Amino acid sequence: MTDAAPLTLFNSLTRQLEPFRPVHEGEARVYTCGPTVYNYPHIGNMRAYVFADILGRTLSFKGYRLTHVINITDVGHLTDDADAGEDKMEKMAAEKAQSIWDIARHYTEAYWADIKVLNIRQPAAWSVATDYIDQMIEFAKQIADKHCYELDSGLYFDVSTVDDYGRLARAVTEQGEGRIEAVEGKRNTADFAIWRKTPPGEKRQMEWDSPWGRGAPGWHLECSVMSGKLLGFPFDIHTGGIDHREIHHPNEIAQNQAFCCTNGLDLPANSGARVWMHNNFLVERSGKMSKSAGEFLRLQLLIDKGYHPLAYRMMCLQAHYRSELEFSWEGLGAALTRLKRMVMQVETLKARHAELVSASISPSQADVDSEGWTLKQVQGDEELMKAQGVNLLAFDKAISNDLATPDALTDMDLILAARKQAPSVRLKAIAAMDSVLGLDLLNLTRADLRIRPKTATITEDEIEAALAARKEARAAKDFATSDRLRDELGAKGVEVMDGDPLGWEWKLGA
Repeated sequence: MTDAAPLTLFNSLTRQLEPFRPVHEGEARVYTCGPTVYNYPHIGNMRAYVFADILGRTLSFKGYRLTHVINITDVGHLTDDADAGEDKMEKMAAEKAQSIWDIARHYTEAYWADIKVLNIRQPAAWSVATDYIDQMIEFAKQIADKHCYELDSGLYFDVSTVDDYGRLARAVTEQGEGRIEAVEGKRNTADFAIWRKTPPGEKRQMEWDSPWGRGAPGWHLECSVMSGKLLGFPFDIHTGGIDHREIHHPNEIAQNQAFCCTNGLDLPANSGARVWMHNNFLVERSGKMSKSAGEFLRLQLLIDKGYHPLAYRMMCLQAHYRSELEFSWEGLGAALTRLKRMVMQVETLKARHAELVSASISPSQADVDSEGWTLKQVQGDEELMKAQGVNLLAFDKAISNDLATPDALTDMDLILAARKQAPSVRLKAIAAMDSVLGLDLLNLTRADLRIRPKTATITEDEIEAALAARKEARAAKDFATSDRLRDELGAKGVEVMDGDPLGWEWKLGA
C-alpha cells in the first residue's frame, strides 16, 4: 500500500521493536491469555483485553485476516501462579459451597459482560480449558519421555531439557524465579507441573484419569495445547499481562519447544509464537487492585459510580500499553471529559450534515466486512486522501508504531478540529480511526456520558423537568426561582453546570 507505515511491534522475547512479518501471508493469528474464572476481573485485568483488542483492530485495519483466540481458565491455576497452594477454582467453590462448574459459568459470564461494555470485539474463539483435557493428556504423553519426570505429586517438566529456558523473563538463575515455591523432589527449582495428582484421600470436583494418576492438568499446559490446536505452531503473536512474562509464558515456551522439537530461542518462532507482547500494570495507590485484599476495583464499581465504561477504555488508550498506568478517580474523570469533548464534536458534525444516512458515513456494505475499515479502503477513498487537514496516514503511522494510541488520539483530535473540511469527510475519517480505537464515537451521545451513580434517588425525568422549569425561570429573569430549583437539585446530588465549557447541563455526584 502506497505510503502505508510498516507495522512494528515490541517483541518481549527479543526486547526489540520488530517489523510484523506474518507466518501465513495475509493472515494474523493471535492468542491471548484469558482470565481464570474464580472471581470477577478487576480493572487491571481488563487493561490486558483492551490492549489485545487494539492489537486485533490494528491488524484488521492493516488488512490482515485476523484469527484471535482468548482462553478461559476453569481448571489448573494455583493460588501462587506456580506449583504450590490451592487450585483457585476449587478454593472458591469450597468457600461459596457451590459447584465449581457453576462458579466457572458465573464468573465467565461476568467477564464477558465487561468485554461487551468495553466495546472489545469478540474473538474467533473462546477456548475453555476443560474442553481440551484429552488433548492436554496427549500433548503431555508426547513430551513426557524426553522432558518430564514423575513425583508422588504429579508429572513435572524438567526445564534443563530445553535451550534458553527463562529467556523471556530474563531469568538466568534460580534466584530469578522468586515466586516459585519448592516442591520436594524437583530436580530444578524452576521445574513445573504438567499434571497434578489428586492427593491420597482427597477428591476434587474437577479431576480426570491420566497415565500419571487421577488429577488435573497444570495451568501452563492448557495454553500450549489450545494455542497449538487452534492456531498451529508457530503462530504470529501471543499476548498477556506483564506478570505472565515471568513464569507462565516461559513455561509455555518450554512446553512448545519440547512438543515441536525446536532448539534455542535465537529464532523466536521456536517459542511457538513469533512475537510475545505484554501490557504493563495498572496501579492504584490504595492497594485495591489485588483480589486477595477482598474488595477490589471492578469495572462494575466504576459503572455504579456513574462512569461510562468507555471512559475507562479512553483512560487505557491515553497511555502506551507498555507503560505503567496509574488509576485514580481524577484520571478517570479527565478521560471522561476528553471522551465527552470528542462525542460533542461528532454530534455537531452529524447535526451539520443531518441528511447523511449511516451508510454514507462509513464505506458501502459491499466494501466492508465484519472487521470494519481497512487502510486499503481509506487509501481508496480519494476524497479522504486529498482532504487538507485530514491526515489519516499520520494516524496509520502512529498506530503502526507499536500501537502508539496516545499519538493516534492526538491525530483524531486534529481531524475533529479541521473545520474547513466538509462534515462528511471528517465523519468518514473518524469512523475509520474509531474502527481501530473502539470508542464508539458515532453512536455515543452526551446523555450516555452523564455521571449517574447507581445510588441516585432522583430520576432523569425529574432532573429534566426541574431543568426545564429553571430555564423558563431564567428566561423570565425570575432568578429567585432559578436559584431555588438549582439548590433543590443540589440537595439531591445533582450539580447544574451552567458554566461548563463542554456545555453539560448536569451531573449526579457519586
